[in-house]
Amino acid sequence: MSLVNSHENRLLLETVQAFMKAELHPHEDLVDKLGEVPLDLGRQIEKRAHEAGLYAANLPEEVGGGGLSLEAKTIMEREFGKTSHALHSWVARPTELLLACEGEQRERYLIPCVKGEKRELFGLTEPEAGSDVMGMKSNARRDGDDWILNGSKHFISGPVLPDFAIVFAATGVDESPRGSRKRVTSFLVDTGTPGFDVRDGTHCVSYRGYKTFQLSFNNVRLNKRQILGEEGRGLELAGQWLTYGRIFVGASCCGKAERLMGLATEWAASRKQFGQAIGKFQGTGFKLADMATELRAADLLVEDAIRRANEGNLTDADISMVKLYCSEMVNRVADNTVQIYGGMGLMEELPVQRLWRDARLERIWDGTSEIQRHIISRAILRPLGA
Repeated sequence: MSLVNSHENRLLLETVQAFMKAELHPHEDLVDKLGEVPLDLGRQIEKRAHEAGLYAANLPEEVGGGGLSLEAKTIMEREFGKTSHALHSWVARPTELLLACEGEQRERYLIPCVKGEKRELFGLTEPEAGSDVMGMKSNARRDGDDWILNGSKHFISGPVLPDFAIVFAATGVDESPRGSRKRVTSFLVDTGTPGFDVRDGTHCVSYRGYKTFQLSFNNVRLNKRQILGEEGRGLELAGQWLTYGRIFVGASCCGKAERLMGLATEWAASRKQFGQAIGKFQGTGFKLADMATELRAADLLVEDAIRRANEGNLTDADISMVKLYCSEMVNRVADNTVQIYGGMGLMEELPVQRLWRDARLERIWDGTSEIQRHIISRAILRPLGA
């Protein structure tokens, strides 16, 4: 990967690889079978991540983080893609949205997350507002200097019960050339606030052990100081998170595909049928060739997006191309790996079936493949007035 283009980035890559080998990979089967990361194991991973300098490595040095460049963060996320989200999420990368904290918010929310004293959740998705963010029903109304929050969120993922959530809610309506549009504001809502309920949500077959939570708000009273950023500018904040989040998802997919490719190659070289390694048959060898080619193309898309971001000309379509292609690619690689393994690819004793299940979620979260295609096609047609 050409992003590993400096001594510092090479050291980071080696550090992450060594950490995963020692602290994450050994627990994959246990977590998949239990459907959870035991709390003592999660806290152990957190502690070791602090010791390795990986905790909060994505945030700037001036707030106590690791100050990694965009290239370095992408390298880290690509490696973490090779294991379960349930495990590597304990190596906390607090959301960059918290950099919007001001005044007392920094000491109450940002700094504790950097130190590992608090955990946050990102609360945007709702039962009837997934891809259609404007369908959001959660709302907050003014009451003097306070806001009263009502509504619910689901599919809110994280490794452990949060200390607070960044919650997006409609706080009014703006008029635009295209008609009325909801004003959306982000709030910092502490767990334990009266009317705020957090409970375990549904269980996903992908990334078993990575929790989903359901959040509900019943007349939750919030002080105006709990607005993150500016009132009515919540979607702009969310967009900043989704921008690089989708690039990191793409990089993570490349990492997972590389691991799958390694497993498929080893199996194709060692498994013998009709007197020779199955990799020598075109039906298998050509699959490996296609997998390697698609992985190279996906890595290049990620690297191109990083270059464009550093140059200041990254577009929404560029981001969507990364998310779309990489997530679709890893699913093709996973499916071909299962096919190369044959029946053994679906046996719980081997990691292939787990990686195959995990890959399926990548085409859905952080914006479905259909949403990415919509963004790309809109960018193609817009210059023609369509």
